[in-house]
Amino acid sequence: MITTLIILAVSAFFFAIGKIRSDIVALCALILLMSLGILTPEEALSGFSNSVVIMMVGLFVVGGAIFQTGLAKMISGRIMKLAGDSELRLFLLVMTVTSVIGAFVSNTGTVALMLPIVVSLAAKAGISAGRLLMPLAFASSLGGMLTLIGTPPNLVIQGVLSENGYAPLSFFSFTPVGLICIVIGIIVLLPLSKWLLVKKNDGDKDKEHKTKSLDELVREYRLDENLSRFVVGAGSKAKGKTVAELDVHNRYGLTVLEIRRETTRQKGIIKSVSQKLAGPNTIMQDGDIIYVIGEREQALRLAADYSLDIPSKAVSDGRADHESLDFYDIGIAEIVLLPTSRLVNRLLKESSFRSKYGINIIGIRRKGEYIMEGLPDVRLHGGDVLLVQGTWANISRLGRDEDDWVVLGQPLEEAAKVTLDYKAPLAACIMLLMIAMMVFDFIPVAPVTAVMIAGVLMVLTGCFRNVEAAYKTINWESVVLIAAMLPMSVALEKTGASALISHSLVSGLGAYGPFVLLAGIYFTTSLLTMFISNTATAVLMAPIALASATETGLSPYPFLFAVTLGASMCFASPFSTPPNALVMQAGRYTFMDYVKVGLPLQIIIGLVMVFVLPLLFPF
Repeated sequence: MITTLIILAVSAFFFAIGKIRSDIVALCALILLMSLGILTPEEALSGFSNSVVIMMVGLFVVGGAIFQTGLAKMISGRIMKLAGDSELRLFLLVMTVTSVIGAFVSNTGTVALMLPIVVSLAAKAGISAGRLLMPLAFASSLGGMLTLIGTPPNLVIQGVLSENGYAPLSFFSFTPVGLICIVIGIIVLLPLSKWLLVKKNDGDKDKEHKTKSLDELVREYRLDENLSRFVVGAGSKAKGKTVAELDVHNRYGLTVLEIRRETTRQKGIIKSVSQKLAGPNTIMQDGDIIYVIGEREQALRLAADYSLDIPSKAVSDGRADHESLDFYDIGIAEIVLLPTSRLVNRLLKESSFRSKYGINIIGIRRKGEYIMEGLPDVRLHGGDVLLVQGTWANISRLGRDEDDWVVLGQPLEEAAKVTLDYKAPLAACIMLLMIAMMVFDFIPVAPVTAVMIAGVLMVLTGCFRNVEAAYKTINWESVVLIAAMLPMSVALEKTGASALISHSLVSGLGAYGPFVLLAGIYFTTSLLTMFISNTATAVLMAPIALASATETGLSPYPFLFAVTLGASMCFASPFSTPPNALVMQAGRYTFMDYVKVGLPLQIIIGLVMVFVLPLLFPF
C-alpha cells in the first residue's frame, strides 16, 4: 500500500512540474507497479484494451474527419453569426451548446464532436483556442449532470439506490443540480480562462504568418480575378478533343489550369471530385469543368467558339467565384530561382518543368512586379519567384531538388489544411448516425462500437485524403496517458489504499454534523477522482456514502448526489476524465493549467453544493 501511494505521489509531482512528458511519466509509473509485483502484466496492460481508450482513438478520427471535410468550419460559421463580434457571446455559446449535447451524449463523445468546431471558431474569432478548449472539456462534464445518462456515476448511484430499496431517480432528477453547476461553471470560468489561459498559441501565430496560405497566394497573384470556368456540354465542340487541339495558348493567350470531373450519387450526399492537371493529351469529356486563366474577353471568345457552357454559380461574364478555386488534388506554391540555377537566362518554355515534374508555371514575381501573360517566352532571372501549379505529390518532388531553386514556405502543410468540403454532407450523416447509436437505447450497439463504426466509415468514404491522414489525427500522447493511468485505480483498490483513505476521512467527519459529512464525502470523492477513473471512484464511494447516511439516520440522496458530483466534477487534473485529456494537446495545456483553472472550479462547486443539495434533497 505504501509503495503504491509513493508511486502515485511521485507521478503527481512530475505531472505538476511538467519537465517530462505526461505520457512518459504515466508509463514509468505503470512499469514500476508491474515490476514490483503490485499489478500483474494483464492488470497493468488492461488500460490499453479499455473501451474508453479505444473510444478515444475512434473519436480522434471522427473529429479529424469533421475538421478535414470542412464540416467544423460550416458549423462554426453558423455559431459565429450568433456570437457576432462578442467574445463573451462566443464563450457562452460554446459552454451552452456543449452542456446541452453533454446531457445526452457521453462527455468524451461531446468533446470529440465539438473540439474541431471550437478550434475553427477560435481561428475565425482571432483568439487563442486555449481560451475555449478547457471550458469546452469542463462544460461537457457539467452538462453530464443534467440527465440520468449524462455521465456513468449518475447510473452508479441510481443502481445503489435501487439495490437497497430506495425510490429510483427519474431521467431529469439531476436537471436542477446540473443547471446550477453550469451556471457556476460559466461564472467561474469566464474570468479564469481570460486571466490564466491567454498565453497559448502566440508563437504559432507568428510561425504561421511566415508561410503564405493558399488563399494569400490566390489574392497576391490575382488568380481569382483572371480565372474563368466553363463546362463541356453534350453539344460542345470541345468534347473529344485534347487540350493541345484546342490550342488555347496560341489562339487566345489563355492557360488551362485544370480539368475537374464531379460525380454525385445518393441525392447529393455522396460526391466525388477529381482534379486533373491539364496536359496536352488530356481529352475533354462531357461534363468536364475547364478552368482557364487569362483575359476575360479571350476566355469568353473561347467559350463561344467551342460552345462551352457557363456554370450557373458563375457570374454572367464567365468569371469563376472565389469558392470554385479549390485545391483538393492540385495545389500551388512558390519557388525562388537561385542565382546559380541552370535555368537562369533561359526561356520558361525551355525549363522542362512540365515534362520533368508535371508542373505548370502560372505566374512570375520579379522585383515586386507580377508577370502573368506571355510566360513561355519570358527569360528567367536569378531571384525570380515562380508560382507553380501541380499535384501535391509533384510539388513535394520540387522540394527535393534544391540545386536550382528553393521552395518557399511549407506547401504540404498548407495542403493538409485544405478541406474536402464536398464530403461535408457525408461526414455529417456519419456523425449523426454515431450520435443516434449512442443516444437511443433501442439501437443495440455499444458506444465504443458506434464510435469505431463511425471512424472506419469516415476513412472508407473518403473523408480523409488517405489512411495516413486519419492516423495523424490521433493524439497518441493523450491515449497513452489515459491507458497508463487507468490501472492505477486497480492498484489502489487491490492494496486497500482506496478503502483506507475513504473510511478514514468519512468516519472522522460524521460527528460534526450532516453538512460537514456531506462536504467530506464530496471532497474525498473529488480527491480520489484525480487519480482514479470517475466511474471507479463512484463505485467505491457510493456504498460508503449510503452506509454513512444510514448510520446517522439521514436520507441517502444528498450524500449519493455528493458522490456523483465529486466524481464527475473533477477538473484539476488532465487525466481524471477523458475530456480533460482530449483537449490537453490541442490547447497546449500543462498539468498546472488544470490546477490553476480547474481546482478553483472544483472547490467552488463543492462548497455551493454542500448547501444546495440539502435544499433539493432534504436530509
